[in-house]
Amino acid sequence: MIRLILLTDFTEAFSHNLLKGILAYSKGREPWVVCRMPPSYRERYGIPGVLKWAYKWKADAIIAQFDDTDDVSLFRKNGIIALAQDFKSRFTHIPNITSEYRLTGQMAADFLLQKGFRHFAFYGYKDVVWSQERCDGFRERITAQGFGADFQEYQNQRLENLWFYDHTPLADWLRSLPRPTALLACDDTQGNRITEVCRANGIKIPEEIAVLGVDNDAMTCNLSDPPLSSIDLNIEKGGYEAAQLIEKLKQNMNAPFEDIVIRPTHVVNRHSTDVYSTDDPYVQTALRYIHQNLEKRISVADIVRQVPLSRRLLEMRFKQVTNQPVYQYIFQLRMDRFAQLLLENREPIAEIAMQVGLIDYNSLGRQFKKQRGCSPSEYRKQHCLK
Repeated sequence: MIRLILLTDFTEAFSHNLLKGILAYSKGREPWVVCRMPPSYRERYGIPGVLKWAYKWKADAIIAQFDDTDDVSLFRKNGIIALAQDFKSRFTHIPNITSEYRLTGQMAADFLLQKGFRHFAFYGYKDVVWSQERCDGFRERITAQGFGADFQEYQNQRLENLWFYDHTPLADWLRSLPRPTALLACDDTQGNRITEVCRANGIKIPEEIAVLGVDNDAMTCNLSDPPLSSIDLNIEKGGYEAAQLIEKLKQNMNAPFEDIVIRPTHVVNRHSTDVYSTDDPYVQTALRYIHQNLEKRISVADIVRQVPLSRRLLEMRFKQVTNQPVYQYIFQLRMDRFAQLLLENREPIAEIAMQVGLIDYNSLGRQFKKQRGCSPSEYRKQHCLK
């Protein structure tokens, strides 16, 4: 039996999903006992107080949102395995449950660039590794595509003030952004905050500011008005791997270890980004028709019938806006949706392909591997527990 303390914020879906992964690992093994300790306990009693309680409870391990100044070496000295869930910074002498934050920012940039945006902004926390690195990845990809000159960022709030913010300067900043702007928030909590401030100040989402969060916390995303788009992460798999590491270190406290790295998987598109940034009304009509009929066998000819343009002229204007021919845009959209559904349900791969209009199943594996470096089944295995 392993006795584990989870010292984290259970008001957020991240912690629940991490625990799901831990429990998935424990199935079929000796049962794990988990104590969910609120961060307020550490704030009140400090690390010595947490250690005292852990020692009395006979804890084998602790996963915690440690602060930079916490003396986490105390746990090892007392025979307790400690893993740090990224809070502000990474630790160097204990394992971290961390993420590919730059990759998350790059994924956000690719998604928003594909929607035609040319103005970009980032909203996050000050002096927090996961916020800063998501911003860095986002900015780097935007700049590489030639749109970094007027990149805007707002990272003035400290993580300690999670539920408090000064409304006026944030509203002023949002009003100052060019229209339309695509904004990446460092997480869903901050994305929800942006939607609140925009609504209070008459800023239209997604027409004037499109907002994308991170974590895909369904509760927070659907509390937003409009519902918040978000980048999903394979958090459960991270919990599973963290449990594996704890069991390994329990057998040998001196065993080598590596950080647990949680990876972004895909963007879940909701209403807050459900727009394409273009002033061309005919291209906008074409795009709307494509998105609304993606699962059908639509052709370029079907799309041409929606607008008073020749096929050649529509193709020219469409490529000017999206940098892709119509047929390629449709195919890429289907492949992205296919990859998303692979991770969201357990239906057979062939059935999922049919749902998004990918009818040439024989070539699908080759095309998917060319884009994502692995087959559909391998992709599902990499990002899911089962």
